[in-house]
Amino acid sequence: MSDTGSWPGAFPGDDFGQQQPRRRRQDRQRQNRRKRRSRRTTVVVVISLLVTAGGTYGAYLAVAPVIEGLTAPKDYAGPGSGSVEVVVPEGASGRVIARALADAGVTKTPAAFVDALNADTARGNRIQPGTYELKKEMSAVGALDVLAEPDNRITRIVTIPEGTRTDKALTAIAEQLDLKRKDLVKASESGEIGLPKAARGKLEGFLFPATYEFGPDVSATEALSRMVERGKDAYQELGIPAGKVRATVIKASVIEAEAGNQEYMGMVSRVIDNRLEIDMKLQMDSTVSYATGGTTLSTSDTDRASTSRYNTYRYTGLPQGPINNPGQASLEAALEPTPGEWLYFVTTDPDTGETKFSETLEQHEIYSEEWHAWRERNPGN
Repeated sequence: MSDTGSWPGAFPGDDFGQQQPRRRRQDRQRQNRRKRRSRRTTVVVVISLLVTAGGTYGAYLAVAPVIEGLTAPKDYAGPGSGSVEVVVPEGASGRVIARALADAGVTKTPAAFVDALNADTARGNRIQPGTYELKKEMSAVGALDVLAEPDNRITRIVTIPEGTRTDKALTAIAEQLDLKRKDLVKASESGEIGLPKAARGKLEGFLFPATYEFGPDVSATEALSRMVERGKDAYQELGIPAGKVRATVIKASVIEAEAGNQEYMGMVSRVIDNRLEIDMKLQMDSTVSYATGGTTLSTSDTDRASTSRYNTYRYTGLPQGPINNPGQASLEAALEPTPGEWLYFVTTDPDTGETKFSETLEQHEIYSEEWHAWRERNPGN
């Protein structure tokens, strides 16, 4: 035994007599804790019995919102009513579209549309970016029916015919896209529509003729930018070097105005080249008409005396800029003229576009009489 006099189980140095009061206190504390646990258990049992016996309705009221949230339908059942426009952005995922539909009040929940997509992935893959008109509170499947058909997009169509002058084209664009013409003019001069360097800041000649489809909220800048970009794509596809784009577009615009039919474009292109090669003035009435603001190819002596640099009766070479917006065919003709020695041509019948070409002035004058005869039969033209 150690010299401390400790009992087995006592901590070294503790006095046994001093341990007894402390142990009694610990025993009382343990007994109190057991009583409290017993009371809590009794309370829980009583509450459970109350709910079972008479508190069922009150308990239901407490949990009803949770139950309804789990069991309520997540989709509308009917075809919907009213109308709302929904935009499907470029590259939008199915979940993004689902959220847009729910936010617009079309579908009840995003999950409803996601489920519809998962059930019919083939149609989901047909959804194209654009603006669609749908009904409010329609089923997700009904919404998918609308979005899966690209023809259901709300679009505005504008067509720019080949050879249209920019002034006239801007008027047509304003009317067909419901834009203000002054906004189009401002955009064309803003430097923000992507004009190529060859344009020298002018839209004439670089507004590519085609049929375009736009959403309902297109801006003036967006519309013109797309038309200009289409032209740049054409120059690249045709392999026109950047340094030759301007001359090619100018030449093509003259071809566009002078050729009665597309079949004559290559021959008109050859006449232009043949004259340029011998420093012979082009003497194209279309350039004079552009200079004077005329709308026909008929020009007067006064018109042909104009000092405008567009007047190819006065100045040798191509006009200083495009005289309209040429299309694909005239650009191709400008690049690949039909082989021949012609220096002259005249449209003998403007109604049919019939055009006759000649190598000599004498032959040209004979053909020109046919044109004069047509004018006599059609005064005012």
